[in-house]
Amino acid sequence: MITVESHRMGMQQGSLVLFSDFQDGGTMWTGDGPRELRKAVRFPEPFLAKPMVHVSLSMWDVDSKHNSRMDISSDGVTPEGFVIVFRTWGDTRVARVRADWMAMGGVLHEDDWEIP
Repeated sequence: MITVESHRMGMQQGSLVLFSDFQDGGTMWTGDGPRELRKAVRFPEPFLAKPMVHVSLSMWDVDSKHNSRMDISSDGVTPEGFVIVFRTWGDTRVARVRADWMAMGGVLHEDDWEIP
């Protein structure tokens, strides 16, 4: 559990096309076996501490002749950003993927001040 010690909670969200390998013959479309792609996301505004991040597939385009094997997660979460990790394996052929994300955590406010 992430406990927010501030009464100010910030939420940010975004959407990102991770790849479109069908267009350029990339490994998610033409490859076989374990494959992984990582995309860094930088928050427009930093959080006070490591926020909670949720990542989901919002669009996927896969070959219907093969099994659809996909895994998506976040990694390396910091107050400034995180990395989206997309994985597939076996004979799965993924043409393109879009991921949506949401981050929630404590944020500063213009009225906050510190005593040295």
